Amino acid sequence: MPARALADFLDNNKVSYHCYNHAPAVTASEVAQSAHIPSRNMAKPVIVEADGELVMAVLPANHYLDPNKLRQALNANHVNLANEDHFKGRFPLCEPGGEPPFGNLYGMKVYVDNTLLSEDWLAFNAGTHTEVITMGMGDFLRLSQAQACAFAMLH
Repeated sequence: MPARALADFLDNNKVSYHCYNHAPAVTASEVAQSAHIPSRNMAKPVIVEADGELVMAVLPANHYLDPNKLRQALNANHVNLANEDHFKGRFPLCEPGGEPPFGNLYGMKVYVDNTLLSEDWLAFNAGTHTEVITMGMGDFLRLSQAQACAFAMLH
């Protein structure tokens, strides 16, 4: 069962989604492979500090975050990958690394890379390393309040 707060949020907003179980996997690429999802559709949330503020950058599993491109996109002075100790308490009921890409539910702004926007749907961790949710891109953008920009580089 996905993290209760996430399931309630999706249900209360009358979003059509599907939750699937898969073999335990940690990285977004491993999850995509285990769940038989194209890596271009598997959303990978990365927590970064932008000028001291924790924000969530969401990109496809087959890409990596370019901090310099994100810094430019956000017009920030400094962007660094956040240390897990700085944010692990922000995601109650989620396994570390299993965070869903709804940073707005956890007090963070959400930025989504343009490459993910070319897909009609996306998949993401449902709070664990054994569950994934799929949903339409439009619903994700509406509910996450994500701002689109360019910060991903292909592996």
